[in-house]
Amino acid sequence: MHLRTPARHRLASLAAGLTAACVAAPLAAPVATAAEPVDLSQGKTATASSVEGDHVAARAVDGDLSTRWSSEFSEGQWLQVDLGQVSTLSSVALTWEGAYGKGFRIEASDDGATWRTLRTVTDGAGGQQTLPVSGTGRYVRLLGTERGTGYGYSLWELQVFGTPGTDGGTVDPGGPGDDCTTNAALGKVATASSTEGAYAAGLAVDGKADTRWSSDFSDAQWLQVDLGAIKPVCGIEIDWEGAYGKGFRVETSDDGTLWRTLHTVTDGTGGTQVLDVTGSGRYVRLVGTERGTGWGYSIWELRVLTTADGTPNPGTGEPIEGGGDLGPNVHVFGPGTPVDQIQAAVDAAYAAQEESQFGLRRDQFLFEPGTYPVHVNVGFNTAVNGLGKNPDDVNITGGVWADAEWFEGNATQNFWRSIENLAVTPTGGDMRWAVSQAAPMRRIHVKGNLMLHSSRYGWASGGFTADSIVDGQVRGYTQQQWYTRDSTLTGGWDGTLWNMVFSGTENAPPTTFPEPAVTTLDTTGTIREKPYLYLDGDDYAVFVPSLREGTRGATWKNGSTPGTSIPLDDFYVAHPGDTAEHINAALDQGLHLLLTPGVYELDETIEVNRADTVVLGLGYATIVPTAGQTALQVGDVDGVRVASVLFDAGATESPSMLTVGAEGSAADHADDPISIHDVFVRVGGAHAGKVESAIVINADDTIVDHIWSWRGDHGEGIGWDVNTADHGLVVNGDDVDGYGLFVEHYQKYNTLWNGERGRTIFYQNELPYDPPNQAAWNHDGIRGWAAYKVADHVQHHEAWGLGSYCVFTSDASIVSDNGFEVPVTPGVRMHTLLTVSLGGVGTYEHVINGVGPRASGVETVPAKVVSYP
Repeated sequence: MHLRTPARHRLASLAAGLTAACVAAPLAAPVATAAEPVDLSQGKTATASSVEGDHVAARAVDGDLSTRWSSEFSEGQWLQVDLGQVSTLSSVALTWEGAYGKGFRIEASDDGATWRTLRTVTDGAGGQQTLPVSGTGRYVRLLGTERGTGYGYSLWELQVFGTPGTDGGTVDPGGPGDDCTTNAALGKVATASSTEGAYAAGLAVDGKADTRWSSDFSDAQWLQVDLGAIKPVCGIEIDWEGAYGKGFRVETSDDGTLWRTLHTVTDGTGGTQVLDVTGSGRYVRLVGTERGTGWGYSIWELRVLTTADGTPNPGTGEPIEGGGDLGPNVHVFGPGTPVDQIQAAVDAAYAAQEESQFGLRRDQFLFEPGTYPVHVNVGFNTAVNGLGKNPDDVNITGGVWADAEWFEGNATQNFWRSIENLAVTPTGGDMRWAVSQAAPMRRIHVKGNLMLHSSRYGWASGGFTADSIVDGQVRGYTQQQWYTRDSTLTGGWDGTLWNMVFSGTENAPPTTFPEPAVTTLDTTGTIREKPYLYLDGDDYAVFVPSLREGTRGATWKNGSTPGTSIPLDDFYVAHPGDTAEHINAALDQGLHLLLTPGVYELDETIEVNRADTVVLGLGYATIVPTAGQTALQVGDVDGVRVASVLFDAGATESPSMLTVGAEGSAADHADDPISIHDVFVRVGGAHAGKVESAIVINADDTIVDHIWSWRGDHGEGIGWDVNTADHGLVVNGDDVDGYGLFVEHYQKYNTLWNGERGRTIFYQNELPYDPPNQAAWNHDGIRGWAAYKVADHVQHHEAWGLGSYCVFTSDASIVSDNGFEVPVTPGVRMHTLLTVSLGGVGTYEHVINGVGPRASGVETVPAKVVSYP
């Protein structure tokens, strides 16, 4: 990893960025301000329960990713590092060798004797793991509880991040503080898993020291109290009777159904226990996992502490700082970084991500201005970006590749990856980007040919290119569809299947729909490009391109892209483990938001209410709403940009993942519209999820610049009654422009357009695979639901290049009467539409409004309509 001249707003811990790569190179020393977390463990004294061969403990903290610690082949092994002083801990990064830990605990201690658990993992999958923690300690220990293989435990590197103490004494752990004194549980309704005799649950919250709750004589008992309303929780006090809990969890919930863990104890000794916690909830539950005696669990009094006024602990009242550490999942390379080190890092990430569609790992690679003779294969949940002001500032002379060997040459599942803001001079003259949905190519200069099909010429279901230049020829061949916006294709385009669409693109082929199925518009309309991270001198900044209309070609073809620069100082740099409350406080303070790579499980809505705020994700940063709330809400204000964010629906149904503008919004944003770019939604796949309408656009004049809204058809949590979702995109605002809309598998109208004067250029859809039968999918005397519905009251709407496909895997006899439905009025005009029955597994009776031929039969021949009416 290469680190340039230190600057306060550059990466604080580039060393952590190397944890994805098992390479023979020393970790760079971190550069940080006093407020930023640093690697506390590198070079410190390490010990272990056992050692295999010469793989001693010290090799896991030596900063060299070619050396490792390995244990004996048994459970209960541990690795411990002495930080030298009690320090405040923020995260632990693990780089596993193949012998990983499926189950383990991260523990801390001030004296090396009494340990407290900071984090428990039961579903580890190896590779690189970054675990946010909160606590203090001089000693940090990884204690294995379940091996992932038949070998022992083996770590290339253990890194402990945090703030060092000033001496060997104790550090104030930042607990609840003096105002955390109000017992919110006193006299409230309590329930329990079981009761022994007359020792009822309510006796543990009655304020009396001589009454108690007792459970049955078995593990996994619980005691729960309803606080009556959602309250901040800053402390827990437990007065145990003799039958105490050796192991237990403290959990909170807003609804009594979905629980989150605030604290885990594995070494309880009874008596009075005081736990500093941070969280909120209406319901608080103590869940026993291991009894300390042969009896059950028995508590004289359970106290749930909150602040005196029921509001969160105000802390110091100091403003939230912007800028800072980009986290261990951002990998930065400079011209001085050894080539073999770069190659090893990207290869290691690809090995982990090539087949990991729904894994938790996220990777962002950033290349500083320079030339790099490397080959970058891009797997799932990976983004590759240049840090120049313009694409030609970074030139990768080996190649940047996406192929589909993992899926036998079929690229129809090559999702969730991206390349941006760099030049590629491919070895042999051909660059391959064989992808499907959610895999954008932006601001790329291909100094050669661009192949959009796999090396085996298998199917692909892409794709999206914007603001790019290709010197050679683009070859679509087996790509089903592709949208190219505002680019320059010097060598032209070859190869068309179902739906190739171009707008504002120089040297694009002319419109020849229906055969070949090419749709070309001279200009796009009102558009702005996506914001992007870059280096402004030695400091990070985010460039925000300007609004434009009626232009053609790449914005940087004759110089720099017009726009403004925002220093990273003006962004709150969020990390997995951050709360929505803290993120919202930063936004309210006037900061923009940068989401570093990882998964953010949030129990409140992120609310963006300040005009011209930028929300930018790196490395497929993923937001999961855990309490049935909208994940992100944008107010009815000018100029907000939301870019590069992935939303995963949670188990409790949300009204939406992203809502832009309040219901009934009417403000005019024509001069400074809200825009969303590369926003992706998953409902199912990673886990069971539910949402009513995935993306809702209420604000007028919004620009929707490339989305994939996907109700899952494969993965985890898939089923007609499991990952339920009515609509993928609902547009209520007027004068909304949609460019590159991919919306798939929703159970009613995939897209419902209620606003006036909407415009869409390129639409790709598959209807849901899984209606159980025709009757379950009918409505109002109509067979099936159209993919794209313009509401009956709309007077003006126009769209170009729309395709919808069906494959009804539960019942091949299902029919959709129309792929598209629009009102019959002169102001509504639809151009170049098609429907496709994939292998004849289902039927479209017509393309649009009873017009167009039937799509059916095993030949998979599209049914087409050139224009309607």
